[in-house]
Amino acid sequence: MVTKKQNTSIQNTSLKKQNQATENCMNSNWESLRQNDPEVFHAISGEEQRERKGIELIPSENYTYPEVLAANGSVFTNKYSEGYPGKRYYGGQEFTDKIELLAIERAKKVFRCQHANVQALSGSPMNQAVYLAFLKPGDTILGMDLSHGGHLTHGAPVSHMGKLFNFVRYKTDPDNSGKIDFDALMKTAIETKPKIVLCGYTSYPRDDHYDNFKRVADEVGAITMADISHIGGLVAAGVMQNPFNCGFDIVTTTTHKSLRGPRGALIMCKSKYAGEIDKSVFPGLQGGPHMQTIAAIAVTLGKALEPDFKVYATQILRNARVLAQTLIEKGVKLITNGTDNHMMVINTVKSFGIDGKQAEIILDSVSITTNKQIIPDDPNPPLRPSGIRLGTPAATTRGMKEAEMIQIGNWISTLLKNYQDEALLRSMKEDVEAFCVKFPVPGLILS
Repeated sequence: MVTKKQNTSIQNTSLKKQNQATENCMNSNWESLRQNDPEVFHAISGEEQRERKGIELIPSENYTYPEVLAANGSVFTNKYSEGYPGKRYYGGQEFTDKIELLAIERAKKVFRCQHANVQALSGSPMNQAVYLAFLKPGDTILGMDLSHGGHLTHGAPVSHMGKLFNFVRYKTDPDNSGKIDFDALMKTAIETKPKIVLCGYTSYPRDDHYDNFKRVADEVGAITMADISHIGGLVAAGVMQNPFNCGFDIVTTTTHKSLRGPRGALIMCKSKYAGEIDKSVFPGLQGGPHMQTIAAIAVTLGKALEPDFKVYATQILRNARVLAQTLIEKGVKLITNGTDNHMMVINTVKSFGIDGKQAEIILDSVSITTNKQIIPDDPNPPLRPSGIRLGTPAATTRGMKEAEMIQIGNWISTLLKNYQDEALLRSMKEDVEAFCVKFPVPGLILS
C-alpha cells in the first residue's frame, strides 16, 4: 500500500520528469530550427541580441513573461476551435474550452467586469467588432482625432472603419496642457447624435475623465466605449482609473503593452451587451480563434492578479514622471507639458530642430528605440512627423527605476542636441549597451 508521503514523492518525481521532458523538447525544437532554417533562426537570435543590448522606449512594446512565450508556442497552435466553449464546430475541445473559460474568468476578475470576450486577434479587430456589433454603415461615432492622440481605429480617414462609419473627431487643447473641453464636446455630441462615444488614445500623455464622457453619452443616449489598450496593465493593477467604475458599457484593450502579455485583445462589457459582442467577433468578423494566444492571455491575466503586478505598474508611472521631468529640466518640449500615464511625446522640431523620423534614426544608432509620432495638428506628414513617443513599461520590466530614467533622459537630451558629433554617438552607443547588460530581458533563450 502506497502511503501519502510516498504518493507525494511519486508525484514530485513525475512532475520533474515532465518538466525535464518539456525543456528537452524546447531545446530540440530550437536545434531543429537552427539546422533546418538557419536564416529564420539567426533572425530570431539577432532580435534577441537587439533587445538585450538596447533600451526599449516605444510605449506600445514590452517584454512578455517566459511563461507567456511557452504558452504562445504551445501545441494549442495545432487546434482549430471555431465557436465558444461548449459550442464549438469541431471535436476535441476538452482543453481549449478549459483554457478559454479560464482566460474569461480571469479577465472578469482583473478588470472587474461582467462579461469578457478573449478571442479578438488584435487591437484593430477588437475595436472593429464593437462598431460592427451596434452600428450600421454611416452611423456616427465620436472619437479622438488621430493627431491629438487617438488611434487609427478611432476614425482616421485612411482606415476602413473611417470610411464605413461617420467619425466625428474631437481634439485636445494644446494651450491648456492638452485638456479636453467637455463643454465643447457636449455641444458636438448634441449636434451630431453619435451612437458611440469613444475615449482612449495611443499617444495622449494624460488620463481620461471617464465621468465626463459618460455624462456626454448619457445626454445623447450613446453607448460608452473606452479603448484602454495602452494603459490596460495600469488599469488592471488599480493604479489608473477603471472605466467600469464610472458606468462604462464597453472597454477594450490589447494584451501586449502594459499588461506584458501576447499580441491579443480583450473586449469587456456589461452583461446586456454580451450577446452582440460575441456574435460580432464570431461568426461576424473572425473564424477560428488563436488558442495558443488565448492560453498565453490566461497566463498573463493570472500574473496580473499577483501582488507584484501592482508594484510593477506603480513603478511604470514613477519612471514615466521622472523621465518626463528630466527631459523638461533639460529644456525639452513635451506635448501637454508632462504625463499622467506611462508615455510622453517630445516635440523634436521645437526641442532640437529635427523632425521625428530623424530623431528616431539618431536614437536607434545608439541602441535607444523610440518611434516617430505626429503631434496635435502636425504640419508635417505622418512618415516625417514633428515628434517622437516614449514610454516606460519595457524598461521597467527589466528592473530600471528612477535613477536609470534620469540617465536615459540625459542621454536623449545630450544626443539630440549634439547628433552631428560622431565621436559622441560611438561613445554613447558603447555606454548604452554596457548599461543594458545590467538589466536582463526576461524570456530570452538563444542569446
